[in-house]
Amino acid sequence: MTTEKNTVDIWNTYGTHQITRGLHLPELERWDWGIPETGPGVDALGEVAGLRVLDLGSGLGRHAAHLAALGAAVTAVDASPAQHQRALTRYPAHSGLHLVCADAVAHLHAADPYDLIYSVGSVPYLDPNRLLPALANGLKPGGRLVFSALHTNSDGAGPSNEVSPRPEILRLPGTTQDHPVNMWVC
Repeated sequence: MTTEKNTVDIWNTYGTHQITRGLHLPELERWDWGIPETGPGVDALGEVAGLRVLDLGSGLGRHAAHLAALGAAVTAVDASPAQHQRALTRYPAHSGLHLVCADAVAHLHAADPYDLIYSVGSVPYLDPNRLLPALANGLKPGGRLVFSALHTNSDGAGPSNEVSPRPEILRLPGTTQDHPVNMWVC
């Protein structure tokens, strides 16, 4: 859990940096999975209207707000207080959107199961030994899990045969400041 806590601290630094910069990203015109202009669109999730949905590692909340506008009841969970604050500031009263600042695994243990759980790039930041059992219990029977993950790290190293954290770099936008984080990429 220490590795994950350090990663949350870095994402909190990232969120605070973005708040300080006053950065305002536009609403999503096209769904992306972490790399703009690539991959399938929102249709990869299937029909979402009327579903109970979890956005795991929601950050700014743009993807969650997009699904709420399509009629889903979305809970957007992020462990970083600064990222959570960014989402609250942006979406103070968005219909169908519930923003939660919590550890994703703890949230999954406490919440009723979801119809759909998705994540845009956040799954690799969580220890799969903790996350996968929580996801299995956090989905309703027949529920869907859809997520994106990088296959290589900043150094170009591809997937590993080990289930262990490995170094990754998070650069603060508009700076040359690199912050080390860990990701699980199997």
